Amino acid sequence: MVPNARKTEVVGLHGEAVKLKVASPALEGKANAAVLDFVSKAVGTAGGEAVLISGAKSRDKVVRVEGMSAEALKSKLLEHKRV
Repeated sequence: MVPNARKTEVVGLHGEAVKLKVASPALEGKANAAVLDFVSKAVGTAGGEAVLISGAKSRDKVVRVEGMSAEALKSKLLEHKRV
């Protein structure tokens, strides 16, 4: 995750992880909230279904969406990749 970007978007893969740019600053949990909001909207779930599992104070985050496999989540997010 890259905070303070111009807009929140998927920029591609970084190794096996999906790389996001987030418009929010990395202050007071704002970037984490933006990541969860973006993931929820991208996969079409309610906001509470996307949960930050680890990485609250790191650029490397692990997010889980209830009822969705890691591969399905990755595929759904990559559908929103900028071109």
